[in-house]
Amino acid sequence: MSDITKSVDVPEYTDAELVAGEELAREPAFWLAHLLVTMGDLSADTDEYGVAASAFEPMLERLSDAEQPWPVFRVAFGGGHTAFAIYANFEDTNTVEFVVRHPAWDRLGHLGQCGPEWAGPGLSWTELTAIAASVPEHASDAEGLVDPAQRLLLLLPMLGDAATPEDAWEVVARALVRCGTPDDVAPRFARELLGTDTGDGHSEPSWMVSGGNPVPVCSWRYSPRQIPIALGITPNQAQALAEALRGDGPSGPI
Repeated sequence: MSDITKSVDVPEYTDAELVAGEELAREPAFWLAHLLVTMGDLSADTDEYGVAASAFEPMLERLSDAEQPWPVFRVAFGGGHTAFAIYANFEDTNTVEFVVRHPAWDRLGHLGQCGPEWAGPGLSWTELTAIAASVPEHASDAEGLVDPAQRLLLLLPMLGDAATPEDAWEVVARALVRCGTPDDVAPRFARELLGTDTGDGHSEPSWMVSGGNPVPVCSWRYSPRQIPIALGITPNQAQALAEALRGDGPSGPI
């Protein structure tokens, strides 16, 4: 498993040591661990997903180890914004926190979290796919994840949207294959993640713009986005965020 030692600065996390985790994203075991931790069943037989237990278990231990720096995964998108997935590991609890920020803001925007106190959803389908496709122009020089498939899967746990299209599982399945899931496993796994077999998971929340703020809000009572992201940023900053979430500007295929 790759070593992760490069420090990451997220100003609002001053009490924790953070390290860039993107090296781990090279390994299929990371993607299975990330998706099962946040969306699935950790008692599942990992061999059925194409990952040996001998690879999965060390990855899971690293992602949840309270004695090591917290792994952070970054997704830079339009207008200088960055979404983060932060593995916040305390002695008695493990949570994956999803946040967004901009260097000009004086606060974090909370998307949600996966753990004992789940909160979400944090993204609509349009926002998820727009962020995934909004790869920085000079991707080779960018920090964080620059593969659209990886970006999509990292943020997938925050999806919740009644308007998610019926064929969304095909987009997720393609991303899974690109990240190392076997071709014959990816369609089934994608459907599990989206809840399309049971009708659960992503069918209820709706999104709308209201109250004069251009950033959409969520109808779901457990979502941090019942109020606009980073409420209190300037009107110009809110407009820039709304445009970035829509994917206004150049983007690539997922």
